[in-house]
Amino acid sequence: MKTSIRLEQAIQKLYVAFHNNELHPECCKQCAVGNILDNTDSWKHLSDHHGSLILNYLGNVHESFGRKFNGYSPSELLKIEATFLKACGYELPLHYKNKKPKNSTHKDILFNGLTEVVTILCELDKIPNIMDYTKLFQFENQKPCYKIEEVLS
Repeated sequence: MKTSIRLEQAIQKLYVAFHNNELHPECCKQCAVGNILDNTDSWKHLSDHHGSLILNYLGNVHESFGRKFNGYSPSELLKIEATFLKACGYELPLHYKNKKPKNSTHKDILFNGLTEVVTILCELDKIPNIMDYTKLFQFENQKPCYKIEEVLS
């Protein structure tokens, strides 16, 4: 399957962050978007609240000029981050009074978040979800519908 450069780079950065224990949902430099943007936090100025889907004035200016950050528009970045936080168990936007997981850096929680992020990244690139292996288990007349090579390519 042909993927975009931005998708490949984003997944590679998230993979490295996950396995190096450098993924933290509450840190703007180590969250999903922080890692996609090379551990910078400048993206946090695109909205008024971490986890919000609403662009602020600065975010709207960048969006209207067609500005991209490592290939992603400001609204796409906010969508990616909100997806990650929700899948990790946070009530959005991030606020000390809102619900959050007890151990936000537990690998299972982060894995759930990253699974949803990969889904949204694929949707943004209009390609099938690269983590969807349901085709592997489809069958007809007691025989698989697809060969494993077809699904994994």
